[in-house]
Amino acid sequence: MKPPSRSGTVLLTDYAWPDDSVERSVIEQAGHTLVTGPAEPASAQAIEALVAEHRPDGILTCWAPVSATAIGASPDLRVVARLGVGLDNIAADAATERGVWVTNVPDYCVEEVSDHAVGMVLAWTRGLVVFDREVRAGRWDPATARLRRLSTLTCGIVGFGRIGRATARKLGAFGCRILAHDPHPLGDVPGVELVDLDELLRRSDAVILHLPLTPGTHHIIGAAQLALMPPGGLLVNVSRGGLVDTDAVIEALADGQLDGAAFDVLESEPHVPAALLDRPGALLTPHVAFSSDASVTELRRRAAEEVVRILADEAPAHACNTPRGLPVGAGDPR
Repeated sequence: MKPPSRSGTVLLTDYAWPDDSVERSVIEQAGHTLVTGPAEPASAQAIEALVAEHRPDGILTCWAPVSATAIGASPDLRVVARLGVGLDNIAADAATERGVWVTNVPDYCVEEVSDHAVGMVLAWTRGLVVFDREVRAGRWDPATARLRRLSTLTCGIVGFGRIGRATARKLGAFGCRILAHDPHPLGDVPGVELVDLDELLRRSDAVILHLPLTPGTHHIIGAAQLALMPPGGLLVNVSRGGLVDTDAVIEALADGQLDGAAFDVLESEPHVPAALLDRPGALLTPHVAFSSDASVTELRRRAAEEVVRILADEAPAHACNTPRGLPVGAGDPR
């Protein structure tokens, strides 16, 4: 990267790791100043106050909301870079209108998230979590096993981008039938049948969500969709909690329509509904599907490099918008 045209200030709103050392190293080596907010994501109002105070040239954000007000509070702001994939915590339209780049790191955790999804399917078919709980509670009763052969099952993948395709590849190795649905399919994949959402739900023993959260995908899985699934199936969500109507899932677990719900994300996180905790078919992890030592380090470095790149008047590697005043497609190599 060429040196920046001038030194600037970069605000790191929050971070889901022990310190800001990786981000600080990248930003400061490029001649900029890093200002770090609280580790835990603050409220939209708190972030707006931080932006108004420091008037950053760039913002790095993990989970904290970067509102339209925050984006408008710094006249020199040039980029809001997401430490992650989804953009639901960033007012991207407001950034576009103000000529501000929005970037993400779309491919840093493909293997980790797909591994997590496959691991959840395997844990369900083999009863790993349920039997671990039983043994720890003093019950040793193998005659109660009602386990499944994965190779005989149909797995439906909703959202067939990078992560969905990796999940299909891995599940395909176990011999199960793979269905996929995506509103914008990129072409046929050997061994995968592309179908509409209702057909996928009707035919799938396990349904796995690999979708971004947008107004169009909010509660894409609710009571009506769960009712289409064969009784006794599994729902896996490793994307965003808002994709699923949690109350409908709790009801489906209670009446046996679902045998299992494996969630790494919840609409109410970090709060977990007590009714979900009470269901033996619920397998819950704390929004860690993206995480490994390698993926987190890569994420932090690449997100910070995007900020440095833009402050040096270079095109971003992974633009998520075309800011007003720039030619269509500028800096977007996708």
